[in-house]
Amino acid sequence: MPEDSIEHIDFEDLNKRAISKPLVKHIYTADPSAHVFDGKIYIYPSHDVDAGEAFDDLGSHFAMEDYHVISMDSIDSEAFDNGVALHVNDVPWADKQMWAPDANEKDGKYYLFFPAKGHDGIFKIGVAVGDSPVGPFIAQPEPIKGSFSIDPAVFKDDDGDYYMYFGGIWGGQLQRWREGKFNADSPESPVAHLPADNKPALCPKIAKMTDDLLEFAHEAKDVLILDENGQPLLNGDNQRRFFEAAWMHKYNGKYYFSYSTGDTHFICYAIGDNPYGPFTYAGRILEPVVGWTSHHSICEVAGKWYLFYHDSSLSEGVTHLRSVKVAEITYDSDGKINTLVPYK
Repeated sequence: MPEDSIEHIDFEDLNKRAISKPLVKHIYTADPSAHVFDGKIYIYPSHDVDAGEAFDDLGSHFAMEDYHVISMDSIDSEAFDNGVALHVNDVPWADKQMWAPDANEKDGKYYLFFPAKGHDGIFKIGVAVGDSPVGPFIAQPEPIKGSFSIDPAVFKDDDGDYYMYFGGIWGGQLQRWREGKFNADSPESPVAHLPADNKPALCPKIAKMTDDLLEFAHEAKDVLILDENGQPLLNGDNQRRFFEAAWMHKYNGKYYFSYSTGDTHFICYAIGDNPYGPFTYAGRILEPVVGWTSHHSICEVAGKWYLFYHDSSLSEGVTHLRSVKVAEITYDSDGKINTLVPYK
């Protein structure tokens, strides 16, 4: 939702009209990655703090330092904060900005995947391992080789293979990797090095994970999102093109790749026949929320499907102080997701 409209919002009224309430209120949480492990819901969010950083289009004010894991016994039960699971000071290679994470499980071990800026100011993606879904997690000494940008989401397919989707433009630096290496000489502008509006938009990335879930099994590949005519979405199509917040789920044998459009504030999705795509744009999952960012996950719980998302209603519109929410999603007879409007 545009920043200039927030000052005119009646937040008491808006919170009455909201389709869901913040899951926790004692801290600010965002970018929720939700999973069910052993019948229990675990949410891996960012932990928003007011660090006093100047607001800019590169996201400097998103100065998160640690991760908390939120757990729920059922979709209707109280959400519990399990405390700090990983702090930036415990990650040897990381300097700051512990942005949107994800997690997954394999053979009784739990893996937390997270982006952070190294001491060189470049975002990479790391892995931390624990014996419990809530941590604590022990970080690997180095980031994943060949990783870059932000917003890792690790999807486990039905055959037991794991895939990481990642990437984000503007402050997520994806546009600074267009030549296969980080462009260190580029100006600090969110639109520097983006394609022209009439050129294909930058693609999110995918890499299959190695058996130990600690590295990429191959160099990251483009995730191609096509329009209704089978053509790549264009950079100027900012109501449909990828910005950040990649997520993958599977429904009725189809792969649903969902993401945020960033500066236009939609959660959209595209459908394909295999984890690598291509994916054909299929519509919107969520209309804009209060606050600049929109970031989500989709998880099946007890036979129903839920969208975990965030907004800034609790902080009365403060962009970098957000709160995680959850709402049920439904599909029509063609497998299309019925669009949610966050406020009635």
